[in-house]
Amino acid sequence: MLRFSVSSPSTSPTPHADVRALYINHHAWLLGWLRKRMRHGDHAADLAHDIFVHILGKPEQLQQLRQPRAWLSTVAHGLLVERVRRQRVERAYLEAIAHLPEAEVPSPESQLILLETLARVDALLNGLPPKVRMAFLLSRLEGLSYKEIAERLAVSLSSVEKYMASAIRHCYLAQR
Repeated sequence: MLRFSVSSPSTSPTPHADVRALYINHHAWLLGWLRKRMRHGDHAADLAHDIFVHILGKPEQLQQLRQPRAWLSTVAHGLLVERVRRQRVERAYLEAIAHLPEAEVPSPESQLILLETLARVDALLNGLPPKVRMAFLLSRLEGLSYKEIAERLAVSLSSVEKYMASAIRHCYLAQR
């Protein structure tokens, strides 16, 4: 039986001792959990690594941890969903540039910057209701007026105004 012990902050020899204990006691279990949910074992190992790197940035969350496997599976699920979303964004972007004339294809460096930006925007808009997200994208990406958005979404102009206020508030709060 694997046990998890967390040292108190005053007795931890390093700020990451709790993460080390979590890794030693639960990495193999987490890897098995991920392999059941992913097609490729090497991708599961990569994600397990990413999970512990993510946790290294938040060691304070381990102080009150009572069910490490439940917590690890929650963190893993979140990062897995984030990875799938990013892959969708990347595929859509690559499909879009595949149709461009060769002279207009961005450089590899520009593509990487664009992909990173798209992933951040996607993560920022994650959690918005679909109509709110769509209204925001139609406004910002296609430059449609609120009236045009209302027609496209088959909603009232006041609904679009509310959607935009909600989206802008969401983006503002997410950036804080």
